[in-house]
Amino acid sequence: MQSERFLFGKEVPVEDVGGGIKRQILGHNDDLMLVKAIFDDGAEGYQHQHYHSQVTYVESGVFDVTIDGVTKRQSAGDSFFIPPNAMHGAICIEAGVLLDVFSPIREDFFENYKKGDVS
Repeated sequence: MQSERFLFGKEVPVEDVGGGIKRQILGHNDDLMLVKAIFDDGAEGYQHQHYHSQVTYVESGVFDVTIDGVTKRQSAGDSFFIPPNAMHGAICIEAGVLLDVFSPIREDFFENYKKGDVS
């Protein structure tokens, strides 16, 4: 399974995952995935963990990011790495966008696409 080689943001579906967060899958194969996460002010990516490695780039906004109990404030131009199985989450202080890279892919992100629950 893999995405098209060229994707155009205006044509890629955006999924409302609730709580002031939207998600757009911007490219993937079985090993690697890029996801754009759009946060409203105050939206929270609740503490969770997964077996994937994750690197996130803060495209815009301000976020309080917690990884394994340590919280740092990050803003546009910053990034963070989440090793497999580390507890993590983020609270959006000022509306913004995170670009998440996962390896391997987050297959669970495709569930709503399969059901047609994206716009």
